[in-house]
Amino acid sequence: MIQLKIKDKFSIELPADPDMDNSRRQVLEACFSYVTPKKPGNPSLIHFSPEMVQAIGIDYKAVKSMELLKIFSGEEVLSNTRPYAMCYGGHQFGSWAGQLGDGRAINLCEVEHNGKNWALQLKGAGETPYSRSADGLAVLRSSIREYLCSEAMFHLGVPTTRALSLVLTGDEVLRDMLYDGHPEYEKGAIVCRMAESFIRFGNFEIFTSRGDTKTLKALADFTIRHHFPQLGRPSKEAYIKLLKEVADRSLEMVMHWQRVGFVHGVMNTDNMSILGLTIDYGPYGWLEGYDHGWTPNTTDRQFKRYRYGTQPQIVLWNLLQLANALHPLIEESEPLEAILREFRDNYPKANVTMMRKKLGLQTKEADDAKVVADLEAVLQASETDMTIFFRKLANFAKNRPEEGLKIVEEAFYTLEEIEGGIKNQWEQWFGVYADRLKMEDVSDKQRKMEMDKVNPKYVLRNYMAQLGIDSADEGDYSLLEELFNLLKDPYGEQPEMEKWFAKRPDWARHKVGCSMLSCSS
Repeated sequence: MIQLKIKDKFSIELPADPDMDNSRRQVLEACFSYVTPKKPGNPSLIHFSPEMVQAIGIDYKAVKSMELLKIFSGEEVLSNTRPYAMCYGGHQFGSWAGQLGDGRAINLCEVEHNGKNWALQLKGAGETPYSRSADGLAVLRSSIREYLCSEAMFHLGVPTTRALSLVLTGDEVLRDMLYDGHPEYEKGAIVCRMAESFIRFGNFEIFTSRGDTKTLKALADFTIRHHFPQLGRPSKEAYIKLLKEVADRSLEMVMHWQRVGFVHGVMNTDNMSILGLTIDYGPYGWLEGYDHGWTPNTTDRQFKRYRYGTQPQIVLWNLLQLANALHPLIEESEPLEAILREFRDNYPKANVTMMRKKLGLQTKEADDAKVVADLEAVLQASETDMTIFFRKLANFAKNRPEEGLKIVEEAFYTLEEIEGGIKNQWEQWFGVYADRLKMEDVSDKQRKMEMDKVNPKYVLRNYMAQLGIDSADEGDYSLLEELFNLLKDPYGEQPEMEKWFAKRPDWARHKVGCSMLSCSS
């Protein structure tokens, strides 16, 4: 029998929606609505994370029991718990979208184990009052992407939500994947995802937009009390410090994104965690060719608001919306503006600091920002695989700069591009880089060890995820298992997995699911 230490706080301490009718509606003066997951037709467990099962205190022997399957497919509800969906709003692509809420996410409960708090949430378990015109379900395709990526990100050292299990519902779900008027039925699936909390920027925004300061204060006080106790008792000063803490965590998060080449794809304020976690793995992607202008989201194809190069600025814009949401509790603008100015001034410095680590530079020099800028410019001048480039760069010898291009040539998609002016740019940069390395009191061997700790060898490239999806859709989960295990050690050499240390194959360049993706799930 599965026994968890249930420690519900969000649904116990914050105001609930008194209306028990699970109908689409505006939910006022409440942080959540009680809902019941939809019973799946014929659920089956595809995969689970041994690490996360243990994190909440489930006996490993119980993992494949029918009881666990029933709970994490939504078929049964844990005793002494009441599932619920959270109410929040958000800015989507820069415009206020009003109430959004957990349209297809249902929180089961909060669990305490080994001094940690985990909120358990089913994604794709059915309709809620916030589903609007959607069905509240998810498909195997998107569920595999979230399941794999959230765990991969954790092992990369990126702040993220986690994933416990992946379940097939046994039902079919109608989806128009490309929004082109050709919907098809796909296999339904549910991911159980976990985090200390799923509170988002949008949870605060919705109450401010409605002038509901009472509920706003209740949520802010709850957030400080349980997630930022170091800020002291809830007060005007604590609310200001809350924004500062969220800003610092968000900057750390987005710098990790930039470091590993991750592009979120849909950085709306309802997809921003108050804890600085990567949340909501929708149309994300990994840089293949190094390109600041790339976004994986088809919805963002025209304006590219959420492209790789603007992610830090978008975090700042989102923090401005959070500052506006907290303003009624503070009634002063200057302290909030000061925090936003500090973020604006810090993220270019944080980027140079991050790039120093990727380049193996342990000291600070005034010209480092130019070294970085020149590298980024030449990386974009030719199609260069980001992951392979930085991993291979660790083999560079500071006394042999003429060998630079040879060392990283595996990262170039077309060697013919590296001719003429571009070749001269590269040779010039390698010369500057060699001179800069000579200013470091570190051997080439030591530098390689440090660079390999921050430059992953393996990331979840879209084509890899798509191969796993295609196999799983045929009932073969062996590739899913292989990728899951591969991504648990992204900085290791793993010579037996060398086939995954490769550029995107030509067949994947324009294939659906491998280049651009939609929000459809």
